[in-house]
Amino acid sequence: MTLNTKANAPAKSSNRDTDQRQLRAIVDAARERRAEDVRVLDLSDVSSTLEYFVICTATAGLQLNAVQENIRNKAMESGLPRPSVEGPSERWLLLSFGSIVVHIMTKEAREYYDLEGLWSDARTLEFPED
Repeated sequence: MTLNTKANAPAKSSNRDTDQRQLRAIVDAARERRAEDVRVLDLSDVSSTLEYFVICTATAGLQLNAVQENIRNKAMESGLPRPSVEGPSERWLLLSFGSIVVHIMTKEAREYYDLEGLWSDARTLEFPED
């Protein structure tokens, strides 16, 4: 799976309040569809083109698609542009909103690719469940 971040990557955002609201919408949308272990990585200090990764775990098939659809809809309601979608896959779906990239993965794919380990220099942001 490849990601073309330059195709729809706007200039880095300078409005942290808007970022937090949009990230909260994505996190809540994932949780609404029972995605597990939702993590937000702040990449702003370790990447020149990306600001955030949202990573979550879902079971294969229908749940991956349900999580993706709900995130896409809620994110667009919060003001994010229509995402580009990489996949579909039975193991990993990716939504790119420009500087925010969402990874929806099965447990096996998440363990295998270990994005949190690859981006271990990034700061983890907390979004407690309501």
